[in-house]
Amino acid sequence: MHGSPSTRRTRRGLAALIAAGAALTVCGAAPPASASTGSNTVGGAEVVCTSDRPDLALTLSHDLAGALQGRQGTSAVALYDRTSDTSCTLQADTHFDSASVVKVAVLGALLRQTEEAHRALTAHEVALTTAMITKSDNASTDALWHQVGRSGVQHFLDLAGMRNTVPGPGGAWGLTQITAADQLTLMRLLASDNDALDPTSRAYALDLMRRVVPEQRWGVPAGAPASATAYLKNGWLPRADQGWRVHSVGSFTDSGNDYSMAVLSSGSDTMDHGVATVEAAAKVIHRDLAAGGR
Repeated sequence: MHGSPSTRRTRRGLAALIAAGAALTVCGAAPPASASTGSNTVGGAEVVCTSDRPDLALTLSHDLAGALQGRQGTSAVALYDRTSDTSCTLQADTHFDSASVVKVAVLGALLRQTEEAHRALTAHEVALTTAMITKSDNASTDALWHQVGRSGVQHFLDLAGMRNTVPGPGGAWGLTQITAADQLTLMRLLASDNDALDPTSRAYALDLMRRVVPEQRWGVPAGAPASATAYLKNGWLPRADQGWRVHSVGSFTDSGNDYSMAVLSSGSDTMDHGVATVEAAAKVIHRDLAAGGR
């Protein structure tokens, strides 16, 4: 790749993140016959989990339904744990306004463009992407959304297999339509070999998500093991219709953890209520995966 020596060194060094344990194996096959399955209903929607670990699917589906029962608005969850081949979904194909979680896809689209152009990020692009992900800076996102273009974002979504994500109209990136299933696809893509992004690009994205500023480290990290490294991005957006959109997506890795999740919500009357909903689901997931079932 072309670019300054310092940029090339940075990108080579970040590639070590992938080799150091952030690799999630994408599993598209149906669960084996021995896998356990659990389902529970919450607010008229069904939580469905499968797992290779005895009773883990039953435990997760029961506890997720309990955590979200009676919460304001609409919630969606998508989870995959590589270690136990555990998956959970709740309204995972329901569309939500993206708010700032779309910034990870914007980053992915830019990185894909640099790969196709056989170049490294410029110093200005490094500054913009760092502010966009670690601080959720909107002005930086405006600039990158304009630079990449709606067609560039769509090109990345197509390569990533995020078929139910629709880029927002004009400059309204925060109104991109997302699903929990597609957000989980993106989280897993960033930490596994794929045809959309090379290891250096994925390591760069993960490093930014690892360095999100402390005041924005709420959401899916709630209840995570102290030893786990969290890669995350949050989004929050109030609208007159259906109240607050509050979302959190991320991955968690260390020697004993290797999983990703997306928790989306809308309809809360305050941001705090939305955060509480997201964190209620996250805490259950972290706890039950650590316990491994009953």
